[in-house]
Amino acid sequence: MKLCIILQSNKPEHVWNTFRLGIAALKEGHSVQINLMNEGVEAEDIPDSKQFDISKKIQEFKDLKGVIFACETCLKVRSKSESKVCPITTMKDLVKMIEESDKVLVFG
Repeated sequence: MKLCIILQSNKPEHVWNTFRLGIAALKEGHSVQINLMNEGVEAEDIPDSKQFDISKKIQEFKDLKGVIFACETCLKVRSKSESKVCPITTMKDLVKMIEESDKVLVFG
């Protein structure tokens, strides 16, 4: 199954659980793409804590061949020119991602 997950939150627990779900789906043989939107584009800047090892989850997701994109406009709103962990995307790209997915989930 092809999953599209849209992450709109910068709350550590939301981000951590989004990537945990993506990792679990990848381990079950599914294809997973995560699109970071709104506050979600700040996920890479959230410091790891004892409870939420976000950078490790992002890296594990990528190591398992999960795909991450960050909204170009959402980055610009935050005065960020690019994402450190993934390529940028546009609304047109997101529409295509949604069209090609079997399921779309939204966190945040």
